[in-house]
Amino acid sequence: MRRPDQQTTTRPTTGPTPGTGTGADADADATVGAPPGKGEDQDRHPAGDLTTEAVLAPYLRGQAADFLRSLRLHHEHSAPADAGGHDAAAATRALRRAARRISGSLHTFRAALDPHWADQLRAELAWLSGVLAREHAYAGRLTRLVEALHQLSGPALPAARGARAAGETSASDAQGRAALGVGAARAGALLERRLTLARTRSHSAALQALGSSRFHAVADAVALLASDVPLAPGTTGRTPEALLEPAERAEQRLLAAVAALPPADTEPYNEAQDAAWHQARLLLRLHRYALEVVLGAAAPALASCGHALDLHRDAVEAAAAAAAAARTPRIAPATAYALGVLHADQRHEVEAARAVFRETWPYATALTAP
Repeated sequence: MRRPDQQTTTRPTTGPTPGTGTGADADADATVGAPPGKGEDQDRHPAGDLTTEAVLAPYLRGQAADFLRSLRLHHEHSAPADAGGHDAAAATRALRRAARRISGSLHTFRAALDPHWADQLRAELAWLSGVLAREHAYAGRLTRLVEALHQLSGPALPAARGARAAGETSASDAQGRAALGVGAARAGALLERRLTLARTRSHSAALQALGSSRFHAVADAVALLASDVPLAPGTTGRTPEALLEPAERAEQRLLAAVAALPPADTEPYNEAQDAAWHQARLLLRLHRYALEVVLGAAAPALASCGHALDLHRDAVEAAAAAAAAARTPRIAPATAYALGVLHADQRHEVEAARAVFRETWPYATALTAP
């Protein structure tokens, strides 16, 4: 298995990363531990010590301890909301961060663990992480869209950019800006109503989930994991291949997915291509977690491209939210126009995030494969 920081693309990053990290987990994985020094990640786990007992079990116990610590902090800061809301949100992100790492490791290294236990806990952690992510996702989406509307409806030229993206000619730019100015406020109010309602419902669902017997069963299972990792019976997991081979497969799945991504010159509004990029994002996450297990440290070379895929997901979902709002019955034409410009703007952000990913991807061969 190759190290991503040893094969970098020849194209440097040009310009700032587009957008802001307002997605469900864009800020949770941006920095995963301190970057190791030169050679430090190679020396952390000598080849003979790459066994389930020596490497994977301590990693899972550590993530379980982080999960339980974050859960305790969440309980401490959940009330009152106006005093501890920020701390509670930070604890929730840390909780989800640990849950994702446990779940991803159970998926990648399933053969070295008790498979029934691994499958069951992985499914429950995926449920919990999904429930906790929605409130933050809706809040971030609203912030992103409202800020974009403010920028697009200002006196400067971005509004004309949106008009051209919608197929308007330059002669109608002034008229388009005027219409956009009228519709932007109403579009923002409509988005706020829709997304605030969705966020409120997600908050209630998260509170209900955290008080459910299902969640307490998950917490109990993670508490047991913090002290005992159910390993596969027999000799499975007692050789380095038990970890290196699954990690290699995770890397190869990622490289294949990236190589199959649509080329840069494809139609920017082809939303059918989004799914392939979302899949690459998930596979990149599994690859990063596998490297954390095998190398004993984070892979800093993957941070930028992972962040770009998070921003890509944010822009895709924001564009979809704008399009869904535009389908609201009986809205004014100016409101629909503003939402259309906003949709086009977010699709431009999708393309910008894809460009940053290509520029920061550390495995050059995957993007040049036939």
